Amino acid sequence: MTGACLLAGRTAALIPAAGSGTRLGLGPKAFVEVAGVSLLARSVAALAPLVDEVLVALPEGTEMPEDVPARAITGGATRQESVRGLLRATSAEVVLVHDAARPFLPTKVTHALLEAIPETGAATVARPVADTLVRGGAGRWGGLVPREGLWAVQTPQGFRRELLLRAHEAARAQGFTATDDAGLVVWQGGSVTLVPGDARLFKVTTPGDLALAHAVASLWDAGGDDA
Repeated sequence: MTGACLLAGRTAALIPAAGSGTRLGLGPKAFVEVAGVSLLARSVAALAPLVDEVLVALPEGTEMPEDVPARAITGGATRQESVRGLLRATSAEVVLVHDAARPFLPTKVTHALLEAIPETGAATVARPVADTLVRGGAGRWGGLVPREGLWAVQTPQGFRRELLLRAHEAARAQGFTATDDAGLVVWQGGSVTLVPGDARLFKVTTPGDLALAHAVASLWDAGGDDA
């Protein structure tokens, strides 16, 4: 383990991977393979050398493959429930929450995230929005949305564990949901540092994304972070 030395205390990577992968239509998405390696195995391999432990939330009745160096728990009905369960399953002081469906995670991005966490206790990888943005209505152009200052959020996201766990417990008590963990921290009044991400950190959600992942894998597997 090399990355956790950037922070005091133990660091854990948490991967909520209990989703059914409905939009992809190939069964549990974490086990979909790209160039012979599952999305989950790729994500774990990217994180395991940089943290003290990796925990994964899997669908009920699913076992962790023997060749994936991670500890498994049974996930919840939602991503948010799975992350809460993962937080309660570790005693690490710092946690990184990462989507298994983002299999191409450069080491330098994880290092930058670890370095940013102490500033506010929370940080996320993100990329400035480059595309033109418009509002749509009935399939028609409804007006431009200024893109200045807008960022597209990726994972991993890093937190002081107690900070994120408090946010999750409060959200559960109040019935609040967010699309990601940084959103829960902001909802609780916290501040989240933005860390520049990487175009290769796209999320595999649709068949088109999977086709792109196969193309990226051919370069990634040949050159790794330098691909």
